[in-house]
Amino acid sequence: MLPLFSRRVLCATAAAAMLACSAGAALAATPKDTLVLAFGFDDIITMDPAEAFELSAGEIMGNTYDRLLRLDVNDPSKLVGDVAKSWNVSADGKTYTFELKPGIKFASGNPLTAEEVAYSLQRAVLLDKSPAFILTQFGFSKANVKDKIKATGPTTLTLETDKAYAPTFVFNCLTANVASIVDMKLVQSKEVNGDWGYAWLKTNYAGSGPLKLREWRANEIVALERNDNYYGTKAKLARVIYRHVKESATQRLLLEKGDIDIARNLSPQDIAALSANKDVKLTSTPKGTVYYISLNQKNPNLAKPEVREAMKYLIDYGAIGDTLIKNIGVINQNFLPQGLLGASKDRPYKLDVAKAKALLAKAGLPNGFKVTIDMRTIQPVQGITEAFQQTAKQAGIDIEIIPGDGKQTLTKYRARTHDMYIGQWGADYWDPHSNADTFTRNPDNADDAKAKPLAWRNAWEIPELTKQSDAAVLERDAGKRKKMYEDLQAEFRKTSPFVMLYQQTEVAAYRNNVDGLKLGPTFDSNYMFNASKR
Repeated sequence: MLPLFSRRVLCATAAAAMLACSAGAALAATPKDTLVLAFGFDDIITMDPAEAFELSAGEIMGNTYDRLLRLDVNDPSKLVGDVAKSWNVSADGKTYTFELKPGIKFASGNPLTAEEVAYSLQRAVLLDKSPAFILTQFGFSKANVKDKIKATGPTTLTLETDKAYAPTFVFNCLTANVASIVDMKLVQSKEVNGDWGYAWLKTNYAGSGPLKLREWRANEIVALERNDNYYGTKAKLARVIYRHVKESATQRLLLEKGDIDIARNLSPQDIAALSANKDVKLTSTPKGTVYYISLNQKNPNLAKPEVREAMKYLIDYGAIGDTLIKNIGVINQNFLPQGLLGASKDRPYKLDVAKAKALLAKAGLPNGFKVTIDMRTIQPVQGITEAFQQTAKQAGIDIEIIPGDGKQTLTKYRARTHDMYIGQWGADYWDPHSNADTFTRNPDNADDAKAKPLAWRNAWEIPELTKQSDAAVLERDAGKRKKMYEDLQAEFRKTSPFVMLYQQTEVAAYRNNVDGLKLGPTFDSNYMFNASKR
């Protein structure tokens, strides 16, 4: 059982947004040694890095677990060593060697050696949960992983891939949460019936990062505290508390009152209002997350090339950019977000109802047609969908919106039983293949296919683009590889059943006594351990 927080900390960190410390009392100001954030994290299902695959969970992993390498948050095209002191690849491009920093310990006090790193990567492959593909795509399997990933000395680790991939691709994948290093001795002591400690680690902690997990109560609170065994610069604050608050207006109110230090899920309107508050500052960064509308090619009307193109002319990109995503996104008509190798800035489409009508007539649908779109009831997705419904109507397309929560709409989408779907895709690792792998690869379009990328979900059969995507990830010359992704995006813009909408900009508002807050390009690089308070 974890020790209780002090009364003062409990008052400052209660999960219910307006919970008082006693009857009729107001929330206390946050303690000086504690950072309190309001954040919607109802997507978290586990704290095991071998399974965690949600955006909010990624942020917790990034603050609490080490891995071999991390992104440079100031320049995500570069990597920095985390527990790795040096790294290289063999001349044939298949063997990767890592030398670890000496003397690192887990939060438990157990030593972190190459054996623990190998165990952690092997464990992720053997458990085979959702994010395992990030490692298994290099040819690692349950049968061979213990031979392909191994410690060759106390501080030396080797990984042997099945092909000579672009080295940056391999290194970038090792920054992913699934490559987090767990405390082997601690996890093994919690094993039940050979489960690799899976049941225990779902709600517990076995890491070495700058912060350690103290408590997680689903849809309520995540409490982190400083890891005094951390090898690097220690976190400046004693603890970081996440309070589950989804509503933008509630977050704004809590921030203005000083009941929280940071607000994380703000609407454009609340961001604008807070920008005039002298006690509040704003920070933002482009995120590796893109939003899109997709067209299921099983629908005969949506499968017509002219209809796919017409849909791209029925979005009022300008109005969306100026209102619905103001301050929280930028229009992007490509599958790669800005910041990734080869990302394109081309934006050839704009609202043009006349052009869309001409394309529909060419497709044999001069009077339009009826179609449905599945939509998660969350902003700005709902506002964008409703605006699209109105502009499409001008071209004779009658769109019925089918609303639902995230689980409902996603389940239907994954079964590819939708007509149209509006959603988002966040890069799993900072490499262009993370997005090409899902938008321009579909190795098997059968209903029972093993791999089910976004192209598969929309029944888009693309053997040539799949070949080009496979070739790009093997290209070791960065300049040539960049050109290959530019070419992929050009073809994708013209022919794909995806209407790309925008790239997310994440914004945080914070009290002006908070220093060192910087959001990273991915959720797992939002480092709260760097923050301090005056």
